[in-house]
Amino acid sequence: MQGSSRTAALEGRSSFETALTSGDPAVVADELFAVTGLLDDNAPLRRSVADPSREGKDKADLITRLLDGKLSNETVGIASVLVRQRWSQERDLTDTVERFAVEASLKGAENAGAIDQVEDELFRFERLVAGTPELRDALGNRQGEPTGKAELVGRLLEGKARPETVRLARQAVLAPRGRRFDRTIEEYLDVAAERRQQLTAVVTTAVDLTDEQRTRLAGALQRIYSKPVLLQIVHDEDVIGGIRVQVGDEVVDGTVLRRLDEAKRHLAS
Repeated sequence: MQGSSRTAALEGRSSFETALTSGDPAVVADELFAVTGLLDDNAPLRRSVADPSREGKDKADLITRLLDGKLSNETVGIASVLVRQRWSQERDLTDTVERFAVEASLKGAENAGAIDQVEDELFRFERLVAGTPELRDALGNRQGEPTGKAELVGRLLEGKARPETVRLARQAVLAPRGRRFDRTIEEYLDVAAERRQQLTAVVTTAVDLTDEQRTRLAGALQRIYSKPVLLQIVHDEDVIGGIRVQVGDEVVDGTVLRRLDEAKRHLAS
């Protein structure tokens, strides 16, 4: 986001955080996702409430008239504050509303002491989809009916995952907003990591790590990056031995497979 949009998002955050304290985070999450969908699907409305040439009060009055009595006071208040601001691009407004919706859902998990569980469940479900061609095709088909995809996600996760996990996974197929399923889940996980002021390290290994190994690895990465690091473990039998660690765009590859590949390239040269 450019400067004015960053400022606008910060202005809206105070109202958002207050709403999470006074209202039900699950309700706020669902309603903010609904507002995101409303703005995405109604271009004239989106242009009107994101128009920097219009008075903030006029825009706030417009969105309040549309939402009042249909959504909670907390959500109406958040939307009113956000549309009052000056946005560099229309997309920045809807991206911010969506981000707040994701954060509200994560807040519910935080309140229940289950944020780690939700992050792990989202990560593992995305890996399951990526590794299952039938699921990947079903959820990634751009011609498919979003409601049908959401029902499939619900059947797969209901009773097996936290409500927050189910909500976010369903949202990723109901309104991908032009993104692939895996990328949408990755963005949700990035929001979780940023909200908790931590990094996520994807660790690929042939065998599971012991608790001691996980603790030592997380500690070493925390010393390197000066932030808490959440480990997401991926099992891959092709790795053979060692581990591959990815933090953002940085990769530390210490696997036997990598060394074998390097040896092959050396012999071929």
